[in-house]
Amino acid sequence: MMLKKIMLPRVSENFSGLVFSCCMFISVPASAIDDVIENALKLGDESKYGQLQFDLRYRYQNVHVDNDLPTKTANANTLRLKLGYLTPEFYHFQSYVEYEGNLAMQEDFNSTRNGTIDYETVADPEAQELNEFWLSFTGIADTSIKGGRQSINLDNQRFIGSNDWQQMEQTFDSLLISNHYINNLTLNFAYVGGVLNTVSIYHNLQMPLLNFTYKFGKFSTLTGYAYWLEDYDQSTNSSQTYGVRLHGAPKLKNDISLFYDVAYSHQSNYKNNPGGFQLDRYNILLGVGYAGITLKSGMEVLDGNGVDAFQTPLASKHSYQGWADQFLVTPAAGVRDIQATIDKEFYGIDFLFAYHSFSDSYGHGYYGDEYDFLISKNFGEHYQILAKYAYYDARNSSAAQIAGIDKNTQKIWLQGRISF
Repeated sequence: MMLKKIMLPRVSENFSGLVFSCCMFISVPASAIDDVIENALKLGDESKYGQLQFDLRYRYQNVHVDNDLPTKTANANTLRLKLGYLTPEFYHFQSYVEYEGNLAMQEDFNSTRNGTIDYETVADPEAQELNEFWLSFTGIADTSIKGGRQSINLDNQRFIGSNDWQQMEQTFDSLLISNHYINNLTLNFAYVGGVLNTVSIYHNLQMPLLNFTYKFGKFSTLTGYAYWLEDYDQSTNSSQTYGVRLHGAPKLKNDISLFYDVAYSHQSNYKNNPGGFQLDRYNILLGVGYAGITLKSGMEVLDGNGVDAFQTPLASKHSYQGWADQFLVTPAAGVRDIQATIDKEFYGIDFLFAYHSFSDSYGHGYYGDEYDFLISKNFGEHYQILAKYAYYDARNSSAAQIAGIDKNTQKIWLQGRISF
């Protein structure tokens, strides 16, 4: 009753206004508008003096947790702006600087920084920051070097990612060297000296890393990686992780496509971590696509030994283990995620449904189920609207209670975006 009485009118008013504005805007020939904006962002003929870039994203989010009184249902209306300037290339050098700011237009939520702890958490604080500031050099054949604060997304972002779903992006103070000398092989060497995280707090750490990607023909890619993370602010995150991943999307006759993604990782304590552990991660995902419908199913297991668990603190974690974000930190008993998704595009509108069944890593303690829905529409290359829903159906088990995830949780997002 609380959701219907308080939330639905606001959802309707906010989103109907957003959709109406987008439709009115896009009713004008989109290509003409795009050309005007794109030309305005180019400084000089053919970007002689550089180019401006911007990304404007409005979001409404609602979070309701059953039986969590006196904590109140959260309502967040936020507007995120990223505004950047890319210099022209000069003797193989190029630089980029980007401002990022998030405005909380309605702050009935706990952002983790605003002190409003009587509301549920929406980790999108009102903040302003220097999001990116880097210098790149491409004067060495088949090699690019980029140093400074930058967005890094490696592979499927399971270990290193910008986590751009949050309003404030995660960026890395780092030196990144990429080499493409051997055909179909990409080698990445990086040193990370700090992270500006998604709640706009600087995190002190150091992490050298190695990562490679090799493509076999058209339909298979092999990835290998090694990450040595020493976290000064949270020593329990310090770990060394090694792994491999094989994935691809071979196409068969009659417009049938197959999908596979198989991975294994091993993680152990490193440097200042007070624990002593040897933990594994397994992932297998299989799928088929036909007539615009894609079906995928699989399982991901992150080990836990009852004290320590396999963690991915620098990943784009919202993309994994359900959108309700119940497993941003892996429980001490680990997590086993059995999942299935169906994705269908219909008249340019994308519909996606995902189901997750969660237990501990051994399958003995049951945590709960999750149901996720997404509807999104792109208007050309620069405009998007979406509606997204997640419901975590908790089970009143001892395993869920110990992990602190024994309450039903519902999350709703309504979003519009313009990006140039």
